[in-house]
Amino acid sequence: MPVRDERLRAVLEKVAPGTALREGIDRIIRSGKGAIMILGAPDRVEPILSGGFQMDTRFTAQRLSELAKMDGAIVVDEDVEQVLWANVQLVPDPTIPTNETGTRHRTAERVARQTGVPVVAVSESMRLVSLYIDGSKHTLEELSNVLFRANQALATLERYRSRLDEVSARLSALELGNAVSLRDVCSVLQRAEMVRRITDEVESPIAELGTDGRLIQLQLEELLFGVEDERRLVVRDYRPDRQQHVDGILAELDALRPNQLLELSRIASVLGYREVDDGLDTLLTPRGFRLLSRIPRLPQVIIERLVQRYGSLRAIMAASVADLNEVEGIGSARARAIREGLDRLNEASLHDRFS
Repeated sequence: MPVRDERLRAVLEKVAPGTALREGIDRIIRSGKGAIMILGAPDRVEPILSGGFQMDTRFTAQRLSELAKMDGAIVVDEDVEQVLWANVQLVPDPTIPTNETGTRHRTAERVARQTGVPVVAVSESMRLVSLYIDGSKHTLEELSNVLFRANQALATLERYRSRLDEVSARLSALELGNAVSLRDVCSVLQRAEMVRRITDEVESPIAELGTDGRLIQLQLEELLFGVEDERRLVVRDYRPDRQQHVDGILAELDALRPNQLLELSRIASVLGYREVDDGLDTLLTPRGFRLLSRIPRLPQVIIERLVQRYGSLRAIMAASVADLNEVEGIGSARARAIREGLDRLNEASLHDRFS
């Protein structure tokens, strides 16, 4: 996730419904007043402060609305727990460019650009709340609009998650049938990455909704369950060179631009298949990390030993209970459980293919 989006989300969480800062902002709007609030980093802000008075007192919504009546800016700490200064005049560099026309918002944007500290401006006439973070501006919407946007993004995410589940199930069937191609592997990685990126479109509205977004947050967590594990296990199963770091490959996938993500050949290159004779139709052999992880209560250390011992899913599938029992740390009971688990996965795959 870009740093700017992370910073915006952090500020949105501070001004979301249910927070003391949002309650104070709502009080200011209801009283027909405006305000400028600087959120944190007093050492960077102090050089541009003039007049006013230092407070260093506990932050409350009521105190914020009362201090806003004095017209000057208010400085609070980064965690919005203390009011540090009140009724101060802000004197940012006047040569800093700004697209704002109102005095309050021009000042707020210049302060944010000069100090790198988030600034909140409440418009007295328009009753709007604007957030200035570095060189960007975000205007808080009506909660009904934010909720609509969040639900739309969630519906899109549901469709993409459904498609991911489809290509993942197909990959499982092909793995058990020893017929996996590079195209199948890249399709799963592509869909998993798309799901992760759409998640960013849902998380910002959720942060802005605050306590009103708890239900959507639960739905989001349910839709994301297992996605990160899926992409990591696919990379572990199919990276051609075990010396390649999994985290490095995943970071390269994250860095792909949207148009690049649509090219399966680009994903194949990131995975490590830059020159293969049959291109995306090249047949691959899974190591077995992904399917073994679907056997209930099978520790990761046992999965590692199985893959190290047999080298491929095909060899693991062919192993008998007696063979599995010879692997370090696997007793007869666990060997039977592994064999039964693999058989169940195979039966379920056959049922899905022919039902």
